[in-house]
Amino acid sequence: MLTLLKKIFTWWNQDTVGTRLKTIFFGKLVGKDSFGNKYYEDKKGKRWVIYSNEIDASKIPVEWYSWMHFTPNRIEKNHDLEKYEWQKPHRPNNTGTEKAYYPNKETDNATNKKYKTWKSEKNNN
Repeated sequence: MLTLLKKIFTWWNQDTVGTRLKTIFFGKLVGKDSFGNKYYEDKKGKRWVIYSNEIDASKIPVEWYSWMHFTPNRIEKNHDLEKYEWQKPHRPNNTGTEKAYYPNKETDNATNKKYKTWKSEKNNN
């Protein structure tokens, strides 16, 4: 009973009741990715994803992104792609959190110009 109430009142963290019902009655499971997200499609061709944990659109791997957006791609049918050693694991979008990236202004090359503009050289001559 508690999980049902939690599901109703915390719909913003996972799928809604309407999405759950549509998935049960009309959805066909197409596959699952490495994050545990499940991908569904109905008979009309509409596609959707049920996220395993918190909803974060950046957690859709590249091999499923083309499928979700109907992009024709050679790898669309093969969702189990091997990862290379140079590929980094997924990191969530931390914008607006304490883990957000802020460049150090002291080492930023855009603020510390190492050249003189032509106007200042013209005035010196």
